[in-house]
Amino acid sequence: MTSLRNNLLRLVRPATRPNLSMQLMAVGAVITGFFLLVALLAPLLQSWGWIQSPTESLINPIHAEPSARYWFGTSRQGYDVFSRTLFGSQAAWQVVILATALSLLVGVPLGLVSGYLGGRLDRVLLFLMDTIYTLPGLLLSITLAFVVGRGVINAAIALSIAYVPQYYRVVRNHTTSVKNELFIEAAQAMGASTWTVLTRYLLLNVIQSVPVLFTLNAADAILTLGGLGFLGLGLPEQTPEWGNDLRQALEALPTGIWWTTLFPGMAMTLMVVGLSLLGEGLNEFVNPKLRDKA
Repeated sequence: MTSLRNNLLRLVRPATRPNLSMQLMAVGAVITGFFLLVALLAPLLQSWGWIQSPTESLINPIHAEPSARYWFGTSRQGYDVFSRTLFGSQAAWQVVILATALSLLVGVPLGLVSGYLGGRLDRVLLFLMDTIYTLPGLLLSITLAFVVGRGVINAAIALSIAYVPQYYRVVRNHTTSVKNELFIEAAQAMGASTWTVLTRYLLLNVIQSVPVLFTLNAADAILTLGGLGFLGLGLPEQTPEWGNDLRQALEALPTGIWWTTLFPGMAMTLMVVGLSLLGEGLNEFVNPKLRDKA
């Protein structure tokens, strides 16, 4: 609890001269906040008539170059690339937040119970999670996407399975080291139930690395979602999603139609970079060794 409180105070009141890691974290926070703002405001901008509908095709010239009327140009289907790029951030946030939240809700409780109780349950869960962890995340997501099909919820489920072992391993390892502390033994001696020990004494002391893992997994999930969309296994066909738009634009790229690939690809790259910088910066707050070296 004390270390968590100190980390929060450092985040709210940073040093007068932030180091490079903190500066990069600030850049990552700005980029991440920008894409979050875009996802929230895109439907409002459409309702005001400032941007076109991202799902209405053949209402614009095909493969129109970027101009004052079409800022990012148009696609082979007549979609406005600017509108599709903005709404692509909304689809990315929906799937990524749902996927990482599902993996967190499954992995953290399993890690707590496994690390605290130990025994045969711990060995079985550890073997199961290590087996899943050894599988490539993209390959596992592709296989699950074949089974569950397209859709926001289905894509989130396909992505979340690959991240559950990471939360499990982090929380379990912290739990096994913290459960032997004096305050845990005191709570047990006072007759505290297992549920009370887990939720009141252990949880806040073992989840300090979870926010870091959450942001890094979110960055990885965007790339994986883009890969699924590029393979035609992500969201439904008309849904604005960067990977799917890149797949549709690939055929026209050799003919000099560059704008249909540049802007969705740039948006995906920037969002991944922003989340990665944010996660690496947060890692300094929860890792004293990194903070001392900085």
